[in-house]
Amino acid sequence: MSRAQLTRTRILRMALGGGGADPLLPAEGGGDRRAPFLLRALRIAVVVCLYWFTSIAMVFLNKYLLDSPSLRLDAPLFVTFFQCALTAALCLGLSLGAACGPPCAGLPALRLDPKVSRSVLPLSAVFIGMVTSNNLCLKHVGVAFYNVGRSLTTVFNVLLSYLLLKQTTSLYALLACGVIIGGFWLGVDQEGAEGTLSWTGIFFGILASLCVSLNAIYTKKVLPVVDGSIWRLTFYNNVNACVLFFPLMVVLGEFRTLYHFDKLGSPSFWGMMTLGGVFGFAIGYVTGLQIKFTSPLTHNVSGTAKACAQTVLAVIYFEETKSFLWWTSNLMVLGGSFAYTWVKGLEMRKVQEDPNVKSGERNDTGV
Repeated sequence: MSRAQLTRTRILRMALGGGGADPLLPAEGGGDRRAPFLLRALRIAVVVCLYWFTSIAMVFLNKYLLDSPSLRLDAPLFVTFFQCALTAALCLGLSLGAACGPPCAGLPALRLDPKVSRSVLPLSAVFIGMVTSNNLCLKHVGVAFYNVGRSLTTVFNVLLSYLLLKQTTSLYALLACGVIIGGFWLGVDQEGAEGTLSWTGIFFGILASLCVSLNAIYTKKVLPVVDGSIWRLTFYNNVNACVLFFPLMVVLGEFRTLYHFDKLGSPSFWGMMTLGGVFGFAIGYVTGLQIKFTSPLTHNVSGTAKACAQTVLAVIYFEETKSFLWWTSNLMVLGGSFAYTWVKGLEMRKVQEDPNVKSGERNDTGV
């Protein structure tokens, strides 16, 4: 499962769990209980399929924009900058459309407050590291290896929970992390044996995993600044990111690259860029939908299964041949991630059922 999406899951849970409900997501209440089983099952199936389609399509589309031989655009920061700018614009557009009624009714009004923007800035710096390293990892590794390359997020979650929040992790969860680490290193070894290993991609994959974990922690700290509104946080985060990306693009010479880019005036290029930005914005919404209609545990299991399907599709689409040990590394990462999710789910249920559990044993980060 994409670890960036796991972070969006946690953000949505915090935003939806605290304060007001998300106006774009279906309301919780007795309506679902009265719905016929067949209707509920069909609704869940549609939402899960929508999540899978959006997530997988976004990865393949970003791979095309970042590393397509036919496109030949070496400007990963510009691609990320454009997606952040489009996300901010979509948030603002939906907010302005709130007066038009459903589905925008109830969205909070968005205006740029410099004081709030400064408060969100530390999170924005981490956010930039997360989205940039994610895209740079995807640029330098294949889609098939992308899941393994960024698989250490769970490990960093456990490490940072202990170092920053002094929260311990159970033995079974640590064993699951050990399986993930083993799968990661086996995958790196097999990529090297096949001659497709990119240490640059591995570096950015590890950095992306670290930033995803930090993003989850900083998001929880910053949410009160925007009154617990995920839409306000998304807006400020992406506006700040656009401002911070600009000098980075100047320093790295990406404006010069764009000036010499032969497809800069191509409508198809801008169409693909816009589609990538829309998918990037939509993934947060469909993630919230899947959590609403199932549960956070089911969402994570669905994400693990989606990662498996994404890997198989990538191998088929790019006509790659992988060894038995390469597939074993993927299964270890996916199996370890599933086991960790399952163990944490059981532990959370135990905490809810046992009122005598010490408050220090509760994992408030959701990781």
